[in-house]
Amino acid sequence: MKEISCKLLVIGAGPGGYVCAIRAGQLGIDTVIVEAGRPGGTCLTIGCIPSKALIHAAETFDAARSMSAGENALGIRVEAASIDLSKTVAWKDGIVGRLTSGVAGLLQKARVKIVHGRARFRDGKTVEVETETGQQIIRAETVVIATGSDPVELAALPFGGRVISSTEALSLTELPKKLVVVGGGYIGLELGTAFARMGSQVTVVEAMAQLLPLYDADLTKPVKRRLTERGITVLTDTKAIGLSETGAALIVEGPEGRQELPADHILVAIGRRPRTTGSGLEDLDLDRTGPYLRIDDRCRTSMRGVYAIGDVTGEPMLAHRAMAQGEMVAEIVAGKKRAWDKRCIPAICFTDPEIVSAGLSPDEARSQGFDVKIGQFPFAANGRAMTMKDEDGFVRVVARADTNVVLGLQAVGSGVSELSSSFSMAIEMGARLEDIAATIHAHPTRSEALQEAALKAMGHALHI
Repeated sequence: MKEISCKLLVIGAGPGGYVCAIRAGQLGIDTVIVEAGRPGGTCLTIGCIPSKALIHAAETFDAARSMSAGENALGIRVEAASIDLSKTVAWKDGIVGRLTSGVAGLLQKARVKIVHGRARFRDGKTVEVETETGQQIIRAETVVIATGSDPVELAALPFGGRVISSTEALSLTELPKKLVVVGGGYIGLELGTAFARMGSQVTVVEAMAQLLPLYDADLTKPVKRRLTERGITVLTDTKAIGLSETGAALIVEGPEGRQELPADHILVAIGRRPRTTGSGLEDLDLDRTGPYLRIDDRCRTSMRGVYAIGDVTGEPMLAHRAMAQGEMVAEIVAGKKRAWDKRCIPAICFTDPEIVSAGLSPDEARSQGFDVKIGQFPFAANGRAMTMKDEDGFVRVVARADTNVVLGLQAVGSGVSELSSSFSMAIEMGARLEDIAATIHAHPTRSEALQEAALKAMGHALHI
């Protein structure tokens, strides 16, 4: 097969890789992208997008089921609700298909050459790709590693049979009667809650003392309360030991000793690891920080002309971080002066209710030596939240006490993920409390809670 030479080679067509390739193509750079699966990577095909589709279906079914249970405050009554998970999964797959086709079209529009197959490094400038038609050699002036990550497997619970990762959980066509989730982080709770809303009996097993350890107690309290209301059993300080002799139950050990948890499926969601083996990366001798590739503020690795973006570079493992890195690297390769100078990367947990955080929490701000002002406004005092019959949660602002510059914004509540852009923009633009308070927020919307939180921090909230 004839060799390909190009200016830029991107390995991996996930969010970071495909954005990097598209932007490079727009800038007139001769670009090749290599991907073993469908364009879009984990996030689009087996992660962010399909999980949110499943979560939405679960929310809709749960609402219909509650209306069929008897009288409700809205006065709506429906016949007994049921769900056909195979049709739900087919709908989800249709969305994924539309988006992956869209990404492929955008790459073609930007004149990016797509090579389908698995790449393996020969050296820092050359890879060989096993394609359906044979081996393809690609030589490039510059290489971007965007190989993503994989679910972490427990030695005592290898994937297979009843033990599944998030990938398999998103493709189940029959609803498990009993589901045990190992891991109380955002992936485990998002999927565990979705299956509980569809009717599964769910148990969450977490080795640490608390769920969602990346968020403070105020943010997680409404989520924990909702887990209890939905009948989800939560076992903290509890470790998964392995399968029972029959394989039909998970053996766990916690404060009350050992016990067996019967399960149709055991979802292991304890985190993700960078995909840095099996592609020859180990032979390049790139500097690492733990398991991750070490990069500088321009995403350059320790090897000249080799960049790395996304999950292989460490936390936070978020698609929007990878996209921003990819866009920046493409412009650097094109000769533009760019560097990573983001003040915050918003993080969202699509639990019930949702959590969003941008910038510093109160404790983080104090640990960095700031004296802070904090304003917190509850959705129980927000008209739009009342009309949506979901008043749990609040919006919180953290600002410097001396200058009123906003250091962080957090919220927990129904649909608060849509506030993430406002939160990030305020912090990136160096907004002060006065800027947010003086901005007219449309009424009635949940976003008014942001303005009210700023007013509260300044000492004169209007509606509480």
